[in-house]
Amino acid sequence: MQVKKCSLIALAISAAVSQMAVASQQSEAKGFVEGSKLKVLNRNMYMNRDFKHGQRNGTKSYGEEWAHGLITTYSSGFTQGTVGFGVDAFGLVGIKLDSGDGRNGVGTGLLEINDAGEAKDDQALAGAAAKLQISNTVLKYGNQMVSLPVLAISDSRLLPESVTGGLVTSNEIEGLTLNAGHFTALSNRNQSSRDSAGMKSLDLAGGTYKFSKDLIGSAYWAETEDYFRKYYGNLNYSMPLSDTQAFIVDFNMYDTKSDGLGLSRAWDGEKLDNQIYSLAAAFKTGAHTFTLSHQRVTGDGGYVYGPDGNSTMYTAHSMQVSDFNQENEKSWAARYDLNMAAFGVPGLTFMTRYIKGTDFNTTLSSNGKEWERDVEAKYVLQDGPAKDLSFRVRWGTRRTADIATGNMEDLRVFVEYPLNIL
Repeated sequence: MQVKKCSLIALAISAAVSQMAVASQQSEAKGFVEGSKLKVLNRNMYMNRDFKHGQRNGTKSYGEEWAHGLITTYSSGFTQGTVGFGVDAFGLVGIKLDSGDGRNGVGTGLLEINDAGEAKDDQALAGAAAKLQISNTVLKYGNQMVSLPVLAISDSRLLPESVTGGLVTSNEIEGLTLNAGHFTALSNRNQSSRDSAGMKSLDLAGGTYKFSKDLIGSAYWAETEDYFRKYYGNLNYSMPLSDTQAFIVDFNMYDTKSDGLGLSRAWDGEKLDNQIYSLAAAFKTGAHTFTLSHQRVTGDGGYVYGPDGNSTMYTAHSMQVSDFNQENEKSWAARYDLNMAAFGVPGLTFMTRYIKGTDFNTTLSSNGKEWERDVEAKYVLQDGPAKDLSFRVRWGTRRTADIATGNMEDLRVFVEYPLNIL
């Protein structure tokens, strides 16, 4: 494992060195200070979840929390020369605004919980990573936020997750992006300890290639020690039909198999050995986009998350509430998106979708069924002193008798205001 990881990193760096004479990212480096960027995202979030019939935690059936987050990110430029050096850093602060009367910690995942089971008044986490650039290859080591199909931090709550380790990203060949990494810790989105997810180690390698302007493919491998090994594949094809119309097809798949101790298991205690596939077809015409999709799981166990990030599921049916990822589950979905810019209201968008899953296995059923309905609206101010201030509402409904905590109403309200300081 260690030899494979080191070889991948050495290959990426040697490829960069061999092409240093070609115009590159590093040749255009502005300097450590001159290329610096400092941003602060103010995120105000309200969330409530209503678990019907007191299913969650045996007694509590309702969770409600409101908080404000400050997400500060700093990215330096690279020093000039053959080899460029720089630093990235982040600081995360979450402040409780309202939570109590038995409403906190009931499945929302918004705020960190103390030993008494109550939401903390505040939480904070900071991290930094050193980075090095040669030609079009960047090596980054330290605390960072990674979004890859086999390691993706979640940013769907108040504060984002982060990981600790090293990542090489190489763009030496036109149209090809290669990644190789080794990570040893992951901090969950509502916890401030350095490795709250319990990651031992995670190694990954893969890349994305643009075959043409319309066809893109990806392939990745990752092994999370004592949890699982995952393969990922993707093909995305976009066919323009006119200036205002396009047809898009997106295929995704994962192959997962337990590794070592197999700390993530199937519902019946067996080790994982499964595949999940999804295919989505979208037709875009003017302001409207219509999407139909199908997803299915095969093999032993369902697709699971572990210490590889709560957003590591790049499939069509990774939804607001359910991911339709139970053992043997087959699901269909219909989605509609509307961009109101075409009607004179730029910045206003709507989305609604309906998903139905069948034939899955759990401890409650060998012929499980579930459905979910999501509605979302978002508005971003386009100009004025509050430019880029955004308002977003997400409402999801899920119903099933075959998953213990399945029935749910999920409401999330976001107000975000980004500040570009540098």
